[in-house]
Amino acid sequence: MSPTSKSQLNRAEDNAAGGVTAISPVPLHTQIREVLRRQILDGTYPPHSQMPSESQMMNSFGVSRITIRQALGDLQKEGLIFKVMGKGSFVAKPKAFQSLSRLQGFGEAMSPSGYETYSLLLSAREVEASAVVAQRFSIKPGAQVFEIQRLRYLNREPISVDVSYFPVEIGRRLVQEDLAARDIFVILENDFGLNLTHADLQLEAICADESLARHLDIAEGAPLLRMERMTYAGETPVDFEFLYYRGDAFQYRLRIDRT
Repeated sequence: MSPTSKSQLNRAEDNAAGGVTAISPVPLHTQIREVLRRQILDGTYPPHSQMPSESQMMNSFGVSRITIRQALGDLQKEGLIFKVMGKGSFVAKPKAFQSLSRLQGFGEAMSPSGYETYSLLLSAREVEASAVVAQRFSIKPGAQVFEIQRLRYLNREPISVDVSYFPVEIGRRLVQEDLAARDIFVILENDFGLNLTHADLQLEAICADESLARHLDIAEGAPLLRMERMTYAGETPVDFEFLYYRGDAFQYRLRIDRT
């Protein structure tokens, strides 16, 4: 075992001795799960580090293998760890998340948390509106709209493919801007003087096709979160988007109140 692993295990043993007891009405595997969860969240076990083996944890906690496996199974269901056949358990990388309680661009939402974001422009062109796009903009199918496709990066890893549609006059202006470093929402408000007021959106889970998988560096068929969002300036639709996020690296969060 490496010196780092020994240090981590020593800290686990210290916590185990002070926090796990058979006298408690809380099941042992639940107590152990909570000890391990705290150590993952406080950085004792950083992302991608290997957890102690089942045998090591059996000794440090003084419990059976089945109890350890129950605790690890719970952590795996929560997405805090993942298992590699023949190698053991590893700490999962925390997913980035965006709150849906505010209308924000991707960069706006990620920057306060210290994430680095930028975009790669894949294409920008005038196209004929599909039936879906035409319906959202209340125009005839086949009418001209401006399509912008971008590959979004988070901490230098591809995180989403954004396919956005705009009225032609807005789209032509947008491609003159720095779309690699700036959020389109910020450009629309600060540069174009549009007052973005609200958005209609829906979420669904899909599987990555060949093109999305290639751009996002994932396997074809891997899970994606797809957001369909129409953003308005007043009551005028100005930005209709399909946002495809990697399911293994990103999540949306929403707080709702019961009144």
